[in-house]
Amino acid sequence: MNNATGTTHSPAWIAQVWISFVIATFAVFAGILYLEVSVWARAFLAVSVLLCINTSFALAKTLRDIHDGQAMVKRVDEARVEKLITEHDPLRM
Repeated sequence: MNNATGTTHSPAWIAQVWISFVIATFAVFAGILYLEVSVWARAFLAVSVLLCINTSFALAKTLRDIHDGQAMVKRVDEARVEKLITEHDPLRM
């Protein structure tokens, strides 16, 4: 996957991220399962965790989109400046 700087993530990094996500999610749900509370409280906690996971993905996507949009504007501005510099001839009057 390319990021804004053009570098790529290694397969090991991608695997580590997904494995840690799965382990953390499993641990939270296992903890909820073994809580000594009513079924309704467990269901509430489980839905709350799912909502947190969903909003985490949405926030990460939104921040990435904002960053990519700003990077695009920066590249356009740099291209304009470079065009002006190449068109400018200081010896021409």
